[in-house]
Amino acid sequence: MAITGIGAISVLGSSLETIAEALKNGRSGIDVDEERARLAFASPLTGVIKNFNHQEWLGRKQLKTMPDFAVQAYAAARQALEQSGLTEEDLHNDESGLIFGCDSSCIAAIEQVELLKERGETALIGSGAVFRSMTSCVTMNLNTLFKTRGAAWTISSACSSGGHAVGQAFTLIASGQQERIICGGAQEVNWQSMCSFDGLGAFSSHIENPAQASRPFDKNRDGLVPSGGAAAIILERYELAKKRGAEILGVVSGYGFSSDGDHISVPGRNGLARAGAKALKQAGLTPTDIDYICAHATSTQAGDGAEAANILTLFDKNCPRISSTKSMTGHELWMSGASQVVYTTLMNRYGFTAPNINFTEGDEETARLNILTETDIRPPQKALLNSAGFGGTNSCLVLEF
Repeated sequence: MAITGIGAISVLGSSLETIAEALKNGRSGIDVDEERARLAFASPLTGVIKNFNHQEWLGRKQLKTMPDFAVQAYAAARQALEQSGLTEEDLHNDESGLIFGCDSSCIAAIEQVELLKERGETALIGSGAVFRSMTSCVTMNLNTLFKTRGAAWTISSACSSGGHAVGQAFTLIASGQQERIICGGAQEVNWQSMCSFDGLGAFSSHIENPAQASRPFDKNRDGLVPSGGAAAIILERYELAKKRGAEILGVVSGYGFSSDGDHISVPGRNGLARAGAKALKQAGLTPTDIDYICAHATSTQAGDGAEAANILTLFDKNCPRISSTKSMTGHELWMSGASQVVYTTLMNRYGFTAPNINFTEGDEETARLNILTETDIRPPQKALLNSAGFGGTNSCLVLEF
């Protein structure tokens, strides 16, 4: 399936050019949140979205039903739509759809409870609250705004949500059920949605130098850094995209999925490998064809170790170049599988492969990987994108350029 448009509101920037520059130069979007520090978070680190104004994108009536990350998803989709050369009128049909990955709308639920306490009557909460607090708030709002008439639903599968959204869009187009889909992922960036994670001790404590806190695959990694935003991709049937003269940025040629069937929070050591093998088979490729892996690696001891084992199972001694963009962005959670598509496409478009910053030395498992520690001037040509989530859900995508 042809990628004809991409967009993102990221901690690396709110325009594709800014994001590409950050990826190329290894610039981190992570900082300390003073409010989290004041609230005695074990780790006040977070990805920070800068210079994004919701009012520039939508009016007051529309914003009433949309939390921050839904507005960011709309902005990312508008960016992608503009790049694709499609008009909004091109979406007003049964063959155009929306699929996003998102697994929570925490802040909206909290806000409506606070409004009830403040106003003392449920009728005074406001009509927009119910739509803001639903996990499907992204696709229900975007469906209304873009007036698509095909698929319109949200996939909820923890940190693989964005990857599965792109994969399901690919599958629906390949099966002939849709001609084009705006797919992606969105994740809220606020302390309220992260306090329970913080209580688990899952976050990095490298607060002295926030830019060095996220250390995927590194021996001294000590936890992830929460992050978020939104990413959007326009996927189209290849023949239709060519016929209308669209610039094709890349192709999604394979999608594989699996589940570990084991522990709720500890990742398995063969699930990603099975999903990757499925994705490669569908793309008609072998492991030796892949020249880049955009890793899921979130900078946790267990997660990165398990992913290393999966990669080595699939690729054995033919390990391609690997980097985790989470070294710069932190873990974008529900958004991350989709943002990997955007970031990898940007790498190819701007002629480089992004580094895995903060990697100095591997451990017993990760030292066997071919980690990119500096920007490579060779862009990815055939890439495997890994994403995984709580409950042992795995998604792998193959991108070709």
